[in-house]
Amino acid sequence: MSDESSIAVESRHEPGLYVKRDITLVEGRGARVWDESGREYIDCVGGHGVASVGHCNPRVRDALAEQAGKLITCPESFANDVRADYLRALARVTPAGIDRFFLCNSGTEAVEAAMKFARIHTGRSRIVAARRGFHGRTMGALAATWGKNHRRGVEHLITGTDHVSFGDIEGLRSAVDESTAAVLVELVQGEGGVHPADPAFVAEIEGLCRSRGALLILDEIQTGFGRTGAWFAADHYGVSPDLLCLAKAMAGGLPMGAVGIGERVDDFPPLSHGSTFGGGPLVCAAARATLEFIEAEDLPGRAARLGARLLEDLRGLDSPIVREVRGMGLMVGVDLRVRVSPILRSLQERGILALPAGATVLRFLPPLVIGEADLTEVVETLGEVLGEMAP
Repeated sequence: MSDESSIAVESRHEPGLYVKRDITLVEGRGARVWDESGREYIDCVGGHGVASVGHCNPRVRDALAEQAGKLITCPESFANDVRADYLRALARVTPAGIDRFFLCNSGTEAVEAAMKFARIHTGRSRIVAARRGFHGRTMGALAATWGKNHRRGVEHLITGTDHVSFGDIEGLRSAVDESTAAVLVELVQGEGGVHPADPAFVAEIEGLCRSRGALLILDEIQTGFGRTGAWFAADHYGVSPDLLCLAKAMAGGLPMGAVGIGERVDDFPPLSHGSTFGGGPLVCAAARATLEFIEAEDLPGRAARLGARLLEDLRGLDSPIVREVRGMGLMVGVDLRVRVSPILRSLQERGILALPAGATVLRFLPPLVIGEADLTEVVETLGEVLGEMAP
């Protein structure tokens, strides 16, 4: 082994796309991770919301080991027993009417596929999305993602999407017309600052899609699989999507995405879309184990209970630096009157890992297995940090 640090090696061999923190993580269990020096952290990053069932979940780990000894890859041109079991289980927990799935490898792939499916189904070209929304960085998904920083250098290639303000009903009514293939929306904007949607806005989206012949695409990549205190954020709003984009927490830490397809959408022509790795037996085994663990431990209910307490405790900090605390379940944002970067550094120095959501929002996406004592420590530590920074 070289004496050179992992950070130095990655910085030399990667193209500069990521801003590296100054620690190297080497181990994780549950809601805790350890760096190479052995220091322990409470993880409220959770792989950007991926590690919902905890790091190195034993049920997922064992499922992977067993499946790796049987069959690792199997393209969709052949049926597979593990894939079939997982599809049946997934259809049981997704919103009513969603019982067919295109399996892929990531959230942005799911968004790309959903936008393509909407255009094929309707014969229309335009997508309506929301300002502050984030749906991925590949070219099709990027057309729906809001924000100049994400689009820099390729603006002239990003076409086919109209954006309305999140919650602007009149703007929505003007944007959705006979050329609209779909409305694509997050029910809780994650990267855009942890903004839950107004129920009236969601109801208007669904009504307009039905009356004007467009499809409703819900991006539940970050909100799905219990994160918001229900299996899916759609369950809170009573909304029925035509296409449902899933990823992140699906497979216990492995790369997996999916598009759930509703009953108003026809089957698609053979070979009109596909994925080499999508729906492989190894990730399906992990996803099945993940889903079974979420059910057995009632992680949606746990997220609802712990999330309500976390929101209450954070609001109780009553710091002049805090503008607002908002969220749903264990998807929580603290909107600050200062830049978030120094606070993230101070929390890390004290053993807490958290995320930004824009320049001034502190975001918590802990594993849903996190303990109450850990959340108490997170709030108390944040209170100390805010107290030191208060004028």
